[in-house]
Amino acid sequence: MAAADCCISTMDLGRRLNRGANITFINPWIKYYLFFFSFLFWIISLVIVAIGVYAKIQKATDAVRDTFVIDPAIIMIVVGAIMFLITFCGCIGALRENIVLLQVFSVSLTILFLVQLAVGVLGFVYSDKAEDTVSKFIKKAIVHYRDDIDLQNLIDYIQREFQCCGWNSYKDWSKNMYFNCTPTNPSPERCGVPYSCCTLIPGESVINTMCGFGKQSLNQLEASKFLHPVGCADKAAIWIESHLLLVGGIVLGLALPQIGGIVLSRMLIGQIKEEIKSI
Repeated sequence: MAAADCCISTMDLGRRLNRGANITFINPWIKYYLFFFSFLFWIISLVIVAIGVYAKIQKATDAVRDTFVIDPAIIMIVVGAIMFLITFCGCIGALRENIVLLQVFSVSLTILFLVQLAVGVLGFVYSDKAEDTVSKFIKKAIVHYRDDIDLQNLIDYIQREFQCCGWNSYKDWSKNMYFNCTPTNPSPERCGVPYSCCTLIPGESVINTMCGFGKQSLNQLEASKFLHPVGCADKAAIWIESHLLLVGGIVLGLALPQIGGIVLSRMLIGQIKEEIKSI
């Protein structure tokens, strides 16, 4: 009888030990969701770096000089590299349950979020200065429109999307040496505007890149028959006012993944610490 009780007690103890060995404080849903979340943005960071490197090589091949101190291609490479390092820490940290990497991931996301929040608040408080800065940037981009392919693509995109021309009006293009409207300007584009200012003709399959030639010499009413005479400053203000929900959604869409990454990483760190204590 005593031997039987001893045998039962030993078997019961073994079952309890096996049951205890299977208990874990780490939630696999949190772990793998954080891993796939980080992996997705890790892939995006590689794409950003690749695009930046391609743009830089393309500009070097075309022998295009940089008009501004900060090259957009360099910005993309730097931003992509920072994203790569942060998301790499998140991927490996979640997969290997490494507290140090997860803490680096969490702290980095927190710093980025606070910086973006500070920039947003300062931009709202000093909106006039922010508008003045954008104005100076666009006007400088107009002056150097033909000198930098990145600026040219940026200005053309803005003018096409907002259906505008220049910053204040289409006359702003006279500040560019190629479109300058003075009689002494030998350029064949004298008194013209870029084709991105022109109104699209329905059914037109080939873009007429010469559609803006000579249009600065027309008054606003006559010019409006061929191009968008309103400046991009007014169009941008109108667009922002009419798309406040969209702007808010974009801001929220950028903030939520960062907040989610911070929360999940902190939860996983806490669970890993609990797991270590239980050993």
